[in-house]
Parts: sequence; C-alpha cells; structure tokens
Amino acid sequence: MEPGRARELSADPPGSITPTTVFRYRLRHPLNAIFAPKNIAVVGATEKAGSVGRTLLWNLISNPFGGTVFPVNPQHASVLGIKAYPSLAALPGQVDLAVIVTPAPTVPGIIAECVEAGVKGAIIISAGFKESGAAGTELERQILEQARKGKLRIIGPNCLGVMSPLTGLNATFASTMARPGHVAFISQSGALCTAVLDWSLNENVGFSAFVSIGSMVDVGWGDLIDYLSGDSQTTSIVIYMETVGDARSFLSAAREVALTKPIIILKAGRTQAATQAAASHTGALTGSHEVFDAACHRSGVLPVNRIDELFSMAEVLAKQPLPGGPRLTILTNAGGPGVLATDALISDGGALTKLAPQTLAALNQILPGHWSHSNPVDILGDADPERYAKALEIAAQDPDSDGLLVILTPQSMTDPTLTAEQLKRYTTITNKPIIASWMGGSRQRHDDFEPRRYPHVLLSRHRCPGI
Repeated sequence: MEPGRARELSADPPGSITPTTVFRYRLRHPLNAIFAPKNIAVVGATEKAGSVGRTLLWNLISNPFGGTVFPVNPQHASVLGIKAYPSLAALPGQVDLAVIVTPAPTVPGIIAECVEAGVKGAIIISAGFKESGAAGTELERQILEQARKGKLRIIGPNCLGVMSPLTGLNATFASTMARPGHVAFISQSGALCTAVLDWSLNENVGFSAFVSIGSMVDVGWGDLIDYLSGDSQTTSIVIYMETVGDARSFLSAAREVALTKPIIILKAGRTQAATQAAASHTGALTGSHEVFDAACHRSGVLPVNRIDELFSMAEVLAKQPLPGGPRLTILTNAGGPGVLATDALISDGGALTKLAPQTLAALNQILPGHWSHSNPVDILGDADPERYAKALEIAAQDPDSDGLLVILTPQSMTDPTLTAEQLKRYTTITNKPIIASWMGGSRQRHDDFEPRRYPHVLLSRHRCPGI
C-alpha cells in the first residue's frame, strides 16, 4: 500500500475538500517520485532573501507533505535552521525527488549525482537552456543523457515547479499554495501558473495537481495525462500549451483519457508572431494551429481560444458536476441574450435540448401563455424569483437535458439577489451543471451573493457563457 489522496465524501459540498491521507493499493508509477515523494532534496537552497532557493525551501517546510526536506548547499552548514549537506551523496538517506535551483551549467553534473544517489524524480527550476540558444540545447542533451542512465524522470527546466494541494506538496517558488480540488492544471508558462493561482484563490477554485512543465526536456504532456488518468482525485485536466513536443505520446494519452476525464487546452501560437514569441520563450516551434485543432477534435480534447475561456472552464469543472452530453437548456427573462447564448453554444459544438412533452406541459402550467414554448425557455421580462425557481425545477428534470444556463437581465421588477437565493434551493435536485449569468452592472452586484458562498451555482456577470 502507499499513501494516497482521499476522495471527497459525497455528502460534502464542493469546495469543502481538506488534505487527508488514506491508504490504497496502486501500482507504482514513475511520476510518483515527483508527485508523491517521501523525501526531497533542494539543491541550491539558500537563506538569501527573495531568492528562488529560499522560497522553495520555505514552501516545502511550511506545507507539510509527510516527508523530510534536505537542503543541499556546500557553502552553508544549515539553511533556515535545517542542517544542510554539501552534496546529494552526503545525505543520510535516499531521496525520491531533487528540486534543482542552481545555475544552468551546473545542472548536468547534479543530474549525474542524482542518478548515482538513486533519485528517481527531479524538478529543474533553473532557466538558461534551449530557450537561450545552442549552448543551452547542449546542456539539455547532457541532462537527458545522464537521466536515462538511472531512469530518472525530470520536469522542466525553466519552470515554476509542482504542487499537489491534496497532499500538501508545494515544490514551487510561488507565493502561496493552491486550494485542494479535483481539477489538474498544467501550464508551459510559469507566469501563467501564478496568474491562475492568484485568480483561483479569489474564486475558490481548487486543484488536484498544479504543474509548471517548462521546456519539457523529459516529462511531456503524454506522461502527465497518463499519470493523471490513474489519479482518482483528478476529474478533469486543464492545459495551457505552447509546444506539443512528442505529438504521438500526447495524442495517444489524450485519446484514451478524454473518454473518462475532460481535457481542456488553450494552445498558444495561432499567428506567426505568436509562434516566434513562443520559440523565444521555450526554445521550440508551436506547429500548425489548424492541424492541432483537427487532432484535438479527433482525440476528444476540447480546445479553447482565449485565456478567459480557460479560466471559466477551470471554474465550471471545479464547481459543477460534469454534463452527460452536449444538450443545454437555456432559461432567460429576455429573448436577445437567449439568442446570443444559443449562437455561442452551437458554435462551440453544443446543442439545444429538445424539451420533452412532459416538460412543456409542466411549464405551461406555471408560465404566462405567451412564453416562448421552446428552448431557450423565455419566461418573460416580468419574471419574479418564484417564477424563475419553478421554471428551473421543471427544466432541470427534463430527461434529455445535460445542463442548464440561467440568464437574468435587470428589468424594473427584477430582484437579482432574491432570485439567486431561490435558485440555490434547486441546485441539488439533479446531477447536472447549472450556470447562472446575471447580466448588467451595479444592480447585479450584491455583497451577500458571491459564487464562493454558493458553490453549486456559478455566477457569471456581464456575459452569457455556454457549456
């Protein structure tokens, strides 16, 4: 048996996940050394204020992951009050993971030390590799040559690091720890990782894994998708990608995993200028965007085009049950937003629910005679909170509906806060996602109604999202 992550109890509301250790049988995966290490060495740990080496060490010791941390620095007897060692060979015991924050030219030698010491996982934070030119490319070749001698798996270089929030592992130099959840986030940009992290804390979005993959000298998209497929705590995977790397590995893993876990990808490099920018960032070309999109669709992967879509997807997947299919029921008090939402839905490959006869009959009983009698369900501009609630209860029970979008626009008789309170009661009657879009400005804002208080309902102001 090995320590693992406990699945959230079904009785607990979303967002109530806490780090818990359980035991379960599972075959040992090579990446366990990175995501579930028993002991960690920080090579380049230092006490210098504001340094990456200090921040990394502090993050590891202030977020207990259940193991021991060994600072490695030949210039110091101790770091942050912890005994330091001059080399990996001098450590009192074997470590699973080495986190390396030393200058690029020193890294190939340190990787050789890792292999000699029996280390099975490494995270190379350091920059200055293929993104810097031919000399950096040669350093990466040397690193990979040494790593293969000992079956050492490497994330990076030029990355932020790795978090496993459910177990307390924070092997990054980010300023804070991600919340625990069930969405895995993988990014080729460390800076985007910190932006997503900052956003997620404010929006109460949690993660099962939070990975900055960097230049992918070894571990690539396919490796990570394969690993996360076997993680019971990961229900969906969200990716920011600049370069594909090993396309065959990525597509093979994605094709298999997307059948059971949604994979959402924002692929950078749609234009020639962006392709050149990505090359200067990671040292690799992005490839044809059209070919990538076609490959994603064949593999069941959902590509998105904007960063706000990636954020929205992460939030929906974190706080909502997964839809069983593409059919959406739209409930609105205005026709125009319903039409716009329909356009967005169909354009993205979704479909409108064809309302069942019993649903139409039930809606006829509670709605004015001139309601739309179709989907989108226009319950008219004078809809009060009670009409919204009754219509939602009926629409949510339609057997052909896979999810619901509730739109509210500010009419003179509209009560946005009370309507939200009424809808909250119906969010647990079905295992379908329900997205609320409260359109408008100051009239739609209320300090007592925030999405984090009602984790079953997503409140999206100013826009009409589709599933």
